[in-house]
Amino acid sequence: MKRQWSISLRLTLWFGGIFFLGWLLFGVAMWWNLRHTLVNERYGTLARREERLEKLLFAGQSHSEAERLRDFAGFARATGHGLCEILDERGHPAYPVPNGEAQEFPWPRVKNTGAEQFEQVGGAGGSWWVLGRPFSLGNEKLYLIDAAPEEDNRVVLDRFLTGLLASIPLLLLISSAGGYFLSRRALLPVDRITASARTISITNLSQRLPVPHASDELQRLSVTCNAMLERLEGAVSRIRQFTTDASHDLRGPVSFMRTVAEVALRNPRIDSDSRQALTDIVEESARTSLLLEDMLTLARADADRAEVALVMVDLRCVIEETCEITRPLAAERQHVFFIDLDPSRNFRVLGDFASLRRLFWILLDNAVKYTPSPGRIEVSLSSSAHELVVAVRDNGIGISEKDLPRIFDRFYRADPSRGQVEGSGLGLSIAKWIAEMHRARLSVASAVHSGTTFEVAFPAYAE
Repeated sequence: MKRQWSISLRLTLWFGGIFFLGWLLFGVAMWWNLRHTLVNERYGTLARREERLEKLLFAGQSHSEAERLRDFAGFARATGHGLCEILDERGHPAYPVPNGEAQEFPWPRVKNTGAEQFEQVGGAGGSWWVLGRPFSLGNEKLYLIDAAPEEDNRVVLDRFLTGLLASIPLLLLISSAGGYFLSRRALLPVDRITASARTISITNLSQRLPVPHASDELQRLSVTCNAMLERLEGAVSRIRQFTTDASHDLRGPVSFMRTVAEVALRNPRIDSDSRQALTDIVEESARTSLLLEDMLTLARADADRAEVALVMVDLRCVIEETCEITRPLAAERQHVFFIDLDPSRNFRVLGDFASLRRLFWILLDNAVKYTPSPGRIEVSLSSSAHELVVAVRDNGIGISEKDLPRIFDRFYRADPSRGQVEGSGLGLSIAKWIAEMHRARLSVASAVHSGTTFEVAFPAYAE
């Protein structure tokens, strides 16, 4: 599976990478600029040295040859480690080499004595820059050439490069921290939108996402999502209204059919086939009435119109009454019915007695239906410092692992073995709604052929 990196991390990496690349290009450009500047300075030094030599040669035209040679030797000693020469137009020394260093120096081959020549050579223990330029002294064509070491330039360049490399960790840290800070600030509206979106569900579609003040992509996204939520709210409202109206309008005809069938069954003169047909109509009408009542209950829950007054209720009394209703059904299917309630104390919660009774009836009815005869059904009530927990256990057919996440969905029926039992698939949805209305947590644990345990955890209230 491909690893997914967060947008914040990707923006941080991109910002750090681009910042580092820009700094690297800037550093390379500065290094080349510094090198070019140093080379130009070296060229300027050699050019000024040759200008002084030209002036010396001009001034010495009237001197004797020995004086001119002595002046050139003195100039060579005073400047450039004596690394200079004066060549004639054939490229031969016009003046004697001033010292041994100049004689052993690897002078470059003069390509054209009529043009200036500036190049780098290696030798004599290092790298050197050599400048040669033509010079006319009367009718004599000369070529002045001198050299200067590059060592000082290399020291400066090496220090500059060392400083660049040493700053890499600090620059990476600064760029990464800056990228993370900017990305978090840029994505802060996204976090607010995400937090708001997580709170929106089918029960509160009227809520909207926050719209940033800036006229940017996030603002357009929020506006678009809010428009989509508005359309969804309208569609869901129409579906809820249709479900409510249809359930309400169908109750009358179904009740009428059931009543007519029950009246007809009282006639002793009807034949056996007609009696069976009328009996089937009564049974199906009863099941349809229950389904319509469940649908109306969920429609009211979705519309948040369930008007229930919550008062302090003793859970033990609710459970005992529900168990009394369930006991005949359990006995009919030869189930052992076991109740574990502590009679020494009252387990009080804030709730509605009738709604809680329906919640426990749904759980007990499922336990009776889905437990093969003979079976065992247990109801227990326990308490802790913060919760009161009602548990309904059975040793029935159980629920498969793949069905557990969906058993509270409406009209969901599990595997075929559970589908053989009559039901609408709305009971557990109603039970979950009642639990949420009482701020309780309804959970289930089950395994195939090992039974099922439903637990309802209520917040405890001080007595």
